[in-house]
Amino acid sequence: MQHAVRYAIPGRLILSGIFLCLSLAVSAQANKDEKEILQILDNQNKAWNRGDLDGFMKGYWENDSLMYIGKSGVTYGYANTLASYKRNYGDTARMGKLTFRIVHVTRLSTEYYQVVGQWGLIRSAGNVGGYYTLLFQKIKGEWVIVSDHSS
Repeated sequence: MQHAVRYAIPGRLILSGIFLCLSLAVSAQANKDEKEILQILDNQNKAWNRGDLDGFMKGYWENDSLMYIGKSGVTYGYANTLASYKRNYGDTARMGKLTFRIVHVTRLSTEYYQVVGQWGLIRSAGNVGGYYTLLFQKIKGEWVIVSDHSS
């Protein structure tokens, strides 16, 4: 007569396994989202350095609720932000060459990321630079900048 051997898996072990699987899935998604956001910033950098302000703006939310905060105050809306960029950086001499240095990228939730970084313009009109805080939101499956505070 053979006896069946039964193994009992403690409930804690099952819960730990489920938690580990969920943690790995969330981490993988966070890494994917962070890579997408960093790619947007890289695309913006390349567009700027080509003198393409319209291309640079593709990282921003094309909406009247976009908020850009700079030394002159708050600008609302995609069209107004683009117009401000064109007014202040309307030619390649004023645009110069843009560099970004990411200080940190923080996942705030499944819908929001904050990016803090340093920017610099190397140009014949005089070099300038400062820091920025970007708020990215996932809208309709795409990451976009909904708020930009640059100083």
